[in-house]
Amino acid sequence: MKSLFLSLLAILSFPALASADSWPQFRGPDGNGIANADNIPLEFDESTNLKWKTQLPGRGWSSPVLADGKIWLTTATEVFPTEEERLKILEASGEKPKTFKARQVATSIKLAVQQVDFETGKLERDIELTTVKSPKAIHALNSFASPTPVLDEGKLYAHFGTYGTFCLDTSNGEILWKEQLPLEHSVGPGSSPFIHEGLLVLICDGTDQQYVTALDKATGKKVWRTERPEMRAPLGDQKKAYSTPIAVKTAAGDSQLICMGSQWLVAYEPETGKEIWKFDHGSGFSVVPRPVFSDKTQQVYISTGFGKPQLIAVKVDGKGDITETDKISWRVKKSIPAKPSFLLHDGLLYTISDTGVGFCFDAASGEEIWGARVGGNYSASPLFADGKIFFSSHEGKVTVIKPGRTYEVLAENQLDEKSKLMASPAAVDGAFLIRSENALYRFGN
Repeated sequence: MKSLFLSLLAILSFPALASADSWPQFRGPDGNGIANADNIPLEFDESTNLKWKTQLPGRGWSSPVLADGKIWLTTATEVFPTEEERLKILEASGEKPKTFKARQVATSIKLAVQQVDFETGKLERDIELTTVKSPKAIHALNSFASPTPVLDEGKLYAHFGTYGTFCLDTSNGEILWKEQLPLEHSVGPGSSPFIHEGLLVLICDGTDQQYVTALDKATGKKVWRTERPEMRAPLGDQKKAYSTPIAVKTAAGDSQLICMGSQWLVAYEPETGKEIWKFDHGSGFSVVPRPVFSDKTQQVYISTGFGKPQLIAVKVDGKGDITETDKISWRVKKSIPAKPSFLLHDGLLYTISDTGVGFCFDAASGEEIWGARVGGNYSASPLFADGKIFFSSHEGKVTVIKPGRTYEVLAENQLDEKSKLMASPAAVDGAFLIRSENALYRFGN
């Protein structure tokens, strides 16, 4: 009966999660960076097409989400040690001296969610969720609030990895439930939560354990947990990953949860967590990019993560271990991103590497259409809105290009912001939203 209920619910709700004037999850309504938005400004900065800029307490790399005229973000307010204390903490934790420069340490963190009014930019709520004493060190390019929250049916689901998962009532800010899934992230949390039907799906790929789990979104109670396939990597550091699930529907009408990880790409049955198929993609690890799916080609596109990133197209109609089968359509090995996700639009797949090299590929064949140096360094994923593609760099530059089979820059916009742009932007009609380290911007009407 439960399975029948979930199947009927899927027919009613799959795949769209929200109306066109909302941005409910990481990378938008369908989780792919495509915005159904018009009237997005081509040129903007601190004095051009800026509707408002709001300074935000705390820090985080999570993207803004929006529904019912309210923007929500997660944030972490850190208490930092002195440099001498920092080094002692790292030494005591067993970190190797060669990693010290790439680690950031806090003696405590306050985790919170913030509500900002869409029209005015006013910070209306700063809701503290928990305080963590002596959190583990994280990577210098990460934050304690990197996973993007999810809005669904008047609820906000905020996930901070091992430090807690929270469900809030957006009408009054009340915490409805909270759960904790202890995990050794090594360099901090990164996987964003995902709502599918009545489930909150979480990828939990740490150095100590690797699994995917689904919680009842109404209660937070575990519905299922599935361990990842066995890995050959000798070290836990090469088993961790930070990707976010997607849901696809095959040509045969079956629903799948696609969950990318180190070494393995796996498809699961949404209701049970049973493994449908798996693909051994190699030795890639610390995978960040969220997969994208083409209904037309029935292929999912992945980056294999750190090491030597590859772009691979995989058909979703397989069963069992598909590694040595014809389900692997094509792969590309040069200048593939380890952090930004891909953008698929009108049969073309766009990528931006961590070091600012852009490519366009034919999604069906893998043929390279063009390659160009955009410049800068990137963690944010590209966004398509109002017939344009936006690339947002660490250095605060947003490059706007024309989609198509030739590389054409339409505008280069530089924000007067010394802090990095790490969060992926959002867009709805008349508004381009971008979060920096300490502020939230709305450009447009």
